[in-house]
Amino acid sequence: MVIPAILPRGPGHHFVLYGDSCSGIPGHQHQGTFAAVNAAVRQVVPPPEFILFPGDEVAGLTADPDALRAQWRHWLDREMGWLDRTTIPLWHTTGNHTTYDTMSEDVFRDVLGMPRNGPPGQEGLSYWVRRGDLLLVFVHTLWSGLGGEGHVETDWLRSVLRQHADARYRLVAGHHPVHPVNGFSGAYQREIGPACGAAFWDTLVQADVTAYVCSHILAFDVQVHLGVLQICTAGAGTEHRMPEEIEYLHAVQASLDAEGLRYQVFDIGGRIRERLSWPIALPSDDRWLLVRSGESEALVTGTPSADRVVAFRFVGQAAPAGSSAAQTLLSAFQPGVQSPLWIGMRGPEQTLTVILGPEPGRSPHYWIGPPVLPDTAFDFQLVIHTGMGPGGIMCRFGAERRWTSLLAASPWGAERLSWPDRWSIGRGQGGDDDRPFQGSGLFVRVTNC
Repeated sequence: MVIPAILPRGPGHHFVLYGDSCSGIPGHQHQGTFAAVNAAVRQVVPPPEFILFPGDEVAGLTADPDALRAQWRHWLDREMGWLDRTTIPLWHTTGNHTTYDTMSEDVFRDVLGMPRNGPPGQEGLSYWVRRGDLLLVFVHTLWSGLGGEGHVETDWLRSVLRQHADARYRLVAGHHPVHPVNGFSGAYQREIGPACGAAFWDTLVQADVTAYVCSHILAFDVQVHLGVLQICTAGAGTEHRMPEEIEYLHAVQASLDAEGLRYQVFDIGGRIRERLSWPIALPSDDRWLLVRSGESEALVTGTPSADRVVAFRFVGQAAPAGSSAAQTLLSAFQPGVQSPLWIGMRGPEQTLTVILGPEPGRSPHYWIGPPVLPDTAFDFQLVIHTGMGPGGIMCRFGAERRWTSLLAASPWGAERLSWPDRWSIGRGQGGDDDRPFQGSGLFVRVTNC
């Protein structure tokens, strides 16, 4: 088995991401699964320049410092003994299994010897690495001095990003997501708490960071918020999945170059399960097709696919204030079957909503976007990117060039959708009285990317 690496298109960097093995104990339940992931990582050709491991390497969570050190020694010397860390650096973030109190933070510092250029009190826990034109910043998302799990500081991060403003590429890594993954949500435990999460993300956006790499939620997930990717990779061996029937053991091989970020997610059999090239590029205006009002034949059809990108542009005048009933912008359907794709606005704030129901007879899932101001002109683009899972339904309004994923509580996205061959604009599949658009001047354009 060989996994050909995605290499930079010219000068750049290529590397591997994987996290959450929770091993380090001989005979532990996760040792075999971690070994299987490592076996796949070793098949990447050529090998990566470096590896990012965003936390929870060992089972940890013990009050005995000697036992914790023994876990780290077994993980580093035996389970990762195949890796020449002088040739391929391995950089870590803290995690809830590894830095859960001051004792475990001290062990993390001593055993791993990460750079001690972090903020006061977090030396060896938060740190940065510069590799030519690439800046890597590692943040501690559960520092005991700030409140523990789900807390992260931003002043030092902002300062480091400013200090290295000349870096062409910038990645930030931490253990906890900022934005919920697969519907698994809980402030200060499953993601960074809102009190510091918003400021943290604003810092990434202002510094034009390409991606925030995290783990913790046992899944692979990607989403984008104001142009910054959140990549969650937590499939390095922990047997549990979130959820079991969808997620899988995996690692991620990625590259950065002047054109952007590309990655491929591979499982323990070496099969490529997901991939992305970012940023997406939309076709020129002459390749966008007008969708006629009323019912029409679909301009996009086909079976479920993980390699489809469909972009819509919606322009119109929003309904007056007080309009709270659901309003259809576009509905895709087959006669006699509940619409598997509905795009519209709902509620008194006229909130942009996408509803996917790819399985007849099963409850649909909802994606929630921003509100549309009543009685005002709107002009926004909505992309459905099947290669990004639930994070692949994203929008941008007006002159905003940065994409933001709609909020969802689903572990799957439009990759399950069979595109129907009937579309209706400004009304639901049931006709003129089915959730009609209550504004005016609506027109819709569509294109395949």
